[in-house]
Amino acid sequence: MNIFLADDDEDDRLFFVEALEEIPLDIETSEFSNGVGLMRNLYSDEKLPDVIFLDLNMPMMNGFECLSDIRNDEKFKKLPVVIYSTSFHEEEVERLKNMGATGYLRKPTSYNQLKTLVYKCLKNVKDWQTNNENNSWNFIIFD
Repeated sequence: MNIFLADDDEDDRLFFVEALEEIPLDIETSEFSNGVGLMRNLYSDEKLPDVIFLDLNMPMMNGFECLSDIRNDEKFKKLPVVIYSTSFHEEEVERLKNMGATGYLRKPTSYNQLKTLVYKCLKNVKDWQTNNENNSWNFIIFD
């Protein structure tokens, strides 16, 4: 499974990647410290990810802007995009859902909780990809 992680917090990226290494799946991860790097890679000739984990509050290009660009390009319509953020405001979550986010994973405070939530999330990726007719996601909050 090919995962893209865009998050400007280096510690959060490290925490996330370490959790992925303990999940019993074959995972390849690409990390980006901002939305510009993520979008540059998506538009390159590199293989597309199976899922994108996207932080909201990043410099240069935030998660809302990335999600908007991703959903406005036919090439990326079926890519699952999971928002991965510390903040959790119902209005924001609803806006992200309406913008086409696939899910919302609130950054947990414990490492074990992160492993559990990420694993649950990744188990849904195949369902999201196969059941995404007319771009209607089964939006899930992992909290």
